[in-house]
Amino acid sequence: MSGKWQRAAAMGKRPVRIANCSGYHGDPAEEMYRQASLGDIDFITGDYLAGKFTSSAVKVLIKLTYLKEVNMAGNAQAYAAGKHPGWEETAWQGLQQSIEIIAEKGIKVALNGGALNPKGLAEKVANLVRERGLDLKVCFISGDDLRHVLSPTMPKDLKKLPKHLDSDNSSVKQPPERHPFLKHDMPVVSANAYMGARGIVEAFKRGADVIICGRCSDASPVIAGAWYWHSWKETDYNELAGCLVAGHLIECSAYVTGGNFAGFDKFSQDIFVRPGFPIAEVDDDGSCVITKHETTGGMINIDTVRCQLLYELQGNVYLHSDTKAYLDNVTVMEVGKDRVRVVGIRGKPPPPTTKFAIFYRGGYECQLLLNATGYATAQKWDLLERQLREILGESVKDFETLEFQSDRIGVPSINPRTQNSSTTYLRIFAEAATEETLKRVAQALGKISLKHFSGFHSSLDFRTAVPRPFIAYYPAIYPQDSIIEEVIFVNENDQLEKPISAGHPPRYEDLENRVSYDTINPVKFSGSTRQIRLGDIALARSGDKGSNLNFGLFVQTVKQWDWLRSFMSRAQMRRLLGDDDRDEYFIERVEFPHIFAVHFVIYGILGRGVSSSSRLDGFGKGFADFIRDVMVDVPEVVLQDAIC
Repeated sequence: MSGKWQRAAAMGKRPVRIANCSGYHGDPAEEMYRQASLGDIDFITGDYLAGKFTSSAVKVLIKLTYLKEVNMAGNAQAYAAGKHPGWEETAWQGLQQSIEIIAEKGIKVALNGGALNPKGLAEKVANLVRERGLDLKVCFISGDDLRHVLSPTMPKDLKKLPKHLDSDNSSVKQPPERHPFLKHDMPVVSANAYMGARGIVEAFKRGADVIICGRCSDASPVIAGAWYWHSWKETDYNELAGCLVAGHLIECSAYVTGGNFAGFDKFSQDIFVRPGFPIAEVDDDGSCVITKHETTGGMINIDTVRCQLLYELQGNVYLHSDTKAYLDNVTVMEVGKDRVRVVGIRGKPPPPTTKFAIFYRGGYECQLLLNATGYATAQKWDLLERQLREILGESVKDFETLEFQSDRIGVPSINPRTQNSSTTYLRIFAEAATEETLKRVAQALGKISLKHFSGFHSSLDFRTAVPRPFIAYYPAIYPQDSIIEEVIFVNENDQLEKPISAGHPPRYEDLENRVSYDTINPVKFSGSTRQIRLGDIALARSGDKGSNLNFGLFVQTVKQWDWLRSFMSRAQMRRLLGDDDRDEYFIERVEFPHIFAVHFVIYGILGRGVSSSSRLDGFGKGFADFIRDVMVDVPEVVLQDAIC
């Protein structure tokens, strides 16, 4: 029998093998071909939009502005004006390279690379299929674009704003300064609902081979593949929740195979030069094994899986349009080389709303990076800030943000051996509604001229001081039943067939109050302690969820776990934050005892979040290694239990 028929006969009788080929738009297009050709798989999925940028429009705008350094205000309308295709180029390139082997092996494909224009990419793929004489059915999913439900500009009345993503958490307050559109006209760029898996499943049931999505959630294509393969019911919440976690684990491509891995320094660097991309083998109960093709680089072990599991969570409940996944009892175990099984996920009906990502033109931003060498560095930066503020005077009130990031960047070496090791830099970050306002920062610096402190200099590249337009993010929620999700096939004549409704979840369940607690039964250790870096005993990962930052860390043994859960309280988290802590930050904490992990969400620390965060690490990716670098006192008896 051919590969297609062998696969059809196996459906539901063995775990389905789902290979991810992309975690964001910059992953090489060739990874799709590698996943298809290096071994047996049943589905290829790809996430080209990435949680860190959230909206498909953002991807287009960032590529056109930040990478090509052209005016974003014009590029925001590029797709509408017919000057940009709207879909992700690497998704198209991957399909061009892989379409024959996809057809030969009978692999089914679901990608969110349609971005702003899934219809356009689907038509292009259908034409490619026809040109190459292949027998593949192509369709796209519509319904995520909700710009029509908003006014052209962001409302100046908070009561007219869509409900904020954190609005049901009474402990979280949204400061007015995070809503500059209340004072200025700021046009909406994009507004997309996160779509679930049901539309993709319906397409598979109708015979689709290649499905092009817009803003479906990162894990939806993976869920859909397993849902279709195992013929789950839409009320099989445990199974759907287990597969949601499988999708979460492989959606970021190499993040589970060695990329962004906190423990990389304990292994040969050769392993991490070119990590392969992951595969999820999903059983009929929703549990999974995370693996990869044998011939690819990187590695998969309990620690790489725990790191990715803890990435971009919002506590112990992972929300999706088709289910809620409860992670309290999640367990991971190695079952072979580069094979880790994940079990223990419990599911419940989904919430009645889904995430609604709204991006708008936030005005203009700039940053100045200024260097200081050597002696009396702190006093030098204090003097510079006083000089600039003196020149700016009353115009400071016209800025939305003006930060002389007072923690400075770097610390001069003691008894330095080179000038570079004696040099630090100050980051001045500013945002304003108009370009003219921001220009005053560079003008003020120019007026200081030769009045600067001793040891002052700047790099040759001063372009970041030039104001550039940026997009700002407003994370909201939207009623699922108000979304019209449809499957539309492109036939052999390049005509669109009649839309097929994907329907809505049969049942919803509101999310209960978010859980947050310190450990129930802390353990006290006697004896001496030793001061070490937290990272000497714990691995971790951090990431962003809009204006919030998540941070999970874990250890290796029972004794280390007793210490970690007892030590890492919410109050301790604030102490470790040091000068970065603010009274307005709300901190949630939960535990995952079967993987020896403590997880935190720090609300508000990323400001407005995503592209408009004023933090140097606006996506929170470096936060985990900052905390791991802090010195802590650990009992000797715990350290003797094997340092990881």
